[in-house]
Amino acid sequence: MIEVIATLLRWLQLASNMILVGSCVFLAIAGSFHSPWVTRLQRALPWLGLLLLVGLLGILITTTAQATGVAENAWRPQAWLALMQNTRMGHIWAGRALLALLVAGIALYIRYAPAARWRYLLCATVASLTLVVGSLASHSAAEELSVASILPYALHIILASVWFGALPAFLVVCFACTTPVHAAPHPGIQTGAITRIHELFQAREEAVQAGAQALKRFSVMALPVMLAVIATGIIITDRMVDTTYAAMVSTQYGWLLNAKIGLLAVVLVIAARARATWLPLLSQISPQNADKALAAGQRLRKWVSVEFILGLGIVLLATIVANTVPAKHAIIQTWPYSFRFSLAATWGEESVMLRAWTGIALLVLAAGAIAYGRARHWDRKRRIGIPALVAVLALAVGLPPLAIDAYPETYRKTPVPFDTISIANGSTLFAENCVACHGLQGKGNGVLAKTFAKPPVDMLTEPHTAKHTAGDFFHWLTFGIPDTGMPVFADKLSEEERWDVVNFLHAMSRGYQARLMSPRVVPDQPQPSLGPPNFSYTAHDGSSGTLKDFRNQKNVLLVLFSWPASRERLEQLSTLHAQLGAASTVLLAVPEDDPDSQEIAQIIAQVPFPVITQGAPEIVRSYTLFRRTLNKPDLLGEGTLPRHMEFLVDRFGYLRARWIPEADGPGWDNTGMLMQQLAQLNREKEILPPPGDHVH
Repeated sequence: MIEVIATLLRWLQLASNMILVGSCVFLAIAGSFHSPWVTRLQRALPWLGLLLLVGLLGILITTTAQATGVAENAWRPQAWLALMQNTRMGHIWAGRALLALLVAGIALYIRYAPAARWRYLLCATVASLTLVVGSLASHSAAEELSVASILPYALHIILASVWFGALPAFLVVCFACTTPVHAAPHPGIQTGAITRIHELFQAREEAVQAGAQALKRFSVMALPVMLAVIATGIIITDRMVDTTYAAMVSTQYGWLLNAKIGLLAVVLVIAARARATWLPLLSQISPQNADKALAAGQRLRKWVSVEFILGLGIVLLATIVANTVPAKHAIIQTWPYSFRFSLAATWGEESVMLRAWTGIALLVLAAGAIAYGRARHWDRKRRIGIPALVAVLALAVGLPPLAIDAYPETYRKTPVPFDTISIANGSTLFAENCVACHGLQGKGNGVLAKTFAKPPVDMLTEPHTAKHTAGDFFHWLTFGIPDTGMPVFADKLSEEERWDVVNFLHAMSRGYQARLMSPRVVPDQPQPSLGPPNFSYTAHDGSSGTLKDFRNQKNVLLVLFSWPASRERLEQLSTLHAQLGAASTVLLAVPEDDPDSQEIAQIIAQVPFPVITQGAPEIVRSYTLFRRTLNKPDLLGEGTLPRHMEFLVDRFGYLRARWIPEADGPGWDNTGMLMQQLAQLNREKEILPPPGDHVH
């Protein structure tokens, strides 16, 4: 119950704050400070300020109860004070409350002071600052407190306030312009009565003209404002979704956002009709078309009232969305549809591309039909029906080829991190259960592959793992694939083990993609598909940690070596150790061949950098999957393990270069070349967000 009350209070304070901003902006641009409706609006401003304060107080009360988990704290000022002093939310609330008090004071001053544009602008500015401070509690601010993250949200809410907040003022003017005026009884001669009627009509016409002029000024401003609202809304949505588009139709955040967009679409239709039809008729009032103009004004009043109600609904949905887990963080535990759309899995086939482009062409044709119908003055049925029919046809032609099968687990996020322990375990499980059909390297060439009517897919050289989600693979491992020979593993492998196999398949696929790598860094082009497996380690010198520990701090030179074959290279790296440190690079050495204690003693006696002693087998088994090169694709058999491999991971977590002496020949043994690659990485700024901890 308290959650519902808290939501309504947030809605109350947000709506009143937005109406304060919009009403003051409307008054500032109205151009008429002596009409009766100006006085009515000025009288309403202090009440809006009071509602804002009441809403903020209610938010403090409910937030205190929710944060402490004790309902009685809602009525204890000491608990309020503790919240304000000790939490970021409390600091933000205090800032909003101080600004709200200032807004209420300015509104009260405007109520009794002579009308002046600067007073309205001052009130709108301070009320906007109240919204800006509130944006510090948004999802955007929670992820990154910076101007770049806050600005789109702050602009969005302020611009939305200019539109939505001005609607009550717009309605006040509409009512003032469209309320019928009756001539008062006037004793005297008939000529005097006629004169009186003419005077009243002239006064009415002047009032309507003044009001219509104010409405037109707002309408001119509203168009770019709404375009900016839509643009900033797209930016915010993109950040909150972050390519997790499936969440838009399967999570609470997505459905709320869709409902908000749906209401906004209706609002835009009403606004377009008001701007194009009713407002021009109202502003052209004259004795000859008085009835027609007033009828248009009454229709405008009716539909703007509907627009305002829808606006209240949009603000309520926005309030709920602001307190809902964003789409990119939402967990899609069960996908409710039997299909999904995927360009990655379908694009490239000629028939798919042909139908998709045909659908796009039909959508363009539908848009053209709208413009053509308006130009040719089609009746409403044709103006709506023909473009709608073409649009439906476009979707029917273009969308089905982009659809593939989906399962309840398709978008389930793996609970097992993409790390070397999981990959090594998955490698063992794959060898025990999958090699007979899929082959040693997942190419679909196992000894049993030829016994199937449809051979197993090639999961190595074909981008199979990129086309399907981790959840798809988990579903196939769990339930098998009918009519293909793929068995059920739910009764043989635990859930965690199935996820381990999924991680191994992704590591194997990434390893094959790494064949394109060389000892040279490709400038400013980290590859999302080459996020290296994370690992935990303990070194001979007592140091320990994970690969992720170096994110945003240092590059990592990961050296997989054999002893004594790599002795000369390790000696060279030892002399280079100080220069590597100066280049913000950490060197981690990993023995490939499980040296005994005597060999470890010989190694550590010669090197000044950490030699990993715990975690090494898992690191070797995972990173040797990245051994393939263009010259040695290693597609037959198990493949041979290179005796020495070096990987360069940038400080943002991406695998950027690799040197295998046996395959590449000369490379980083030229220390000048290695330092050049490190200098390139150190010059780069963050291009992509760090790789995720889990495969998708």
